Amino acid sequence: MTLKDVLAALATVINGLPQGLLALNYGFGAFPTALGFLPGIVGVLAFNQVAPISFQAESIVLAGTLGKDKTERLNIVFYTGVIMAIIGGLGLLEPTIDFIGPSILNGMMAGVGIILAKVGIDMLKTNWKVGAISFGSAILTYFLTFDLVYTIIISVFLSSAIWILINRNNKSDEKQEKVNLENEKFKLLNFKLNYNIIRSTLALVTLQIGGNIAYASITGSLANFKTNVDLVTLYSGVGDALSAMFGGGPVEAIISGTAVAPNPKASGILMMAIMIVILLSRVLPKVAKYVPNESIAGFLFVLGSIIVFPSNIALGLEGDPVIAGVTTIVTSATDPFLGMISGIVVRFLLGGF
Repeated sequence: MTLKDVLAALATVINGLPQGLLALNYGFGAFPTALGFLPGIVGVLAFNQVAPISFQAESIVLAGTLGKDKTERLNIVFYTGVIMAIIGGLGLLEPTIDFIGPSILNGMMAGVGIILAKVGIDMLKTNWKVGAISFGSAILTYFLTFDLVYTIIISVFLSSAIWILINRNNKSDEKQEKVNLENEKFKLLNFKLNYNIIRSTLALVTLQIGGNIAYASITGSLANFKTNVDLVTLYSGVGDALSAMFGGGPVEAIISGTAVAPNPKASGILMMAIMIVILLSRVLPKVAKYVPNESIAGFLFVLGSIIVFPSNIALGLEGDPVIAGVTTIVTSATDPFLGMISGIVVRFLLGGF
């Protein structure tokens, strides 16, 4: 392992921490999420893969917004993990992709891009001071560097620093209270099943099908390595289920900076090990006290509107503009599962079967 391997791992950790803070905002515990990284390390080692898992904004936002409360959100992530592990373990991902088709798949991802951008805009409306700084710095940084790592670090740091300065003389006794560590423990999931959990699980599953294909494949291509998406889906699904079973959030395939390291496999393992140490030390909730939720608004907007949406809508429209358009619109207005169903129905009406 070289210095560049370590630096790539640290950069990817820094990239993931603000999204970890986003997970805390939806009630997921950081401490139990450490369990989710263990299958990632085992999977990368056992299956000789270069695609690690970590916090993924898309999954966090979708599970967080579709679940009506913490219990529903945890159940959504748990059931999603179980289903994805089964899909990956049985090698069903490739046939699923073939059935859905590129227009529907990319349309769903484009719709998720709109969802991410909208969440960022909603955060801007909630706290316009922090949101405006986050938006401005994120957009400026991205177009200066075209680097998402710099974008998230600078926008979150700058908006948080200015927020702290603005409120340094306005701290009440309530704001000085100890950090709430109620979720920072292992607590067995209260298993629950209802219509919203079932539909939301299907939505998150469809998102993960697209996300695993895109992100794991991109990470593999950056490392000049042929990624087995089914295997990545297997260990990321086990990670989700294990994390949520004890109160943690989703951990999914990401576009990982460790892929450009001299030893991408070792760098990815180091990154996940560092995340485990950080989460078990309960540092993340303490940092959250000084980082407003809206500090990630600009990154979500850039990720959704500049990264995820344009590339996926372009690929979707290349296949079939009508199917891709309907899938994108329905996904953005509801969720990826209903978007997928609408795309399949339109394809049937157009005689696509």
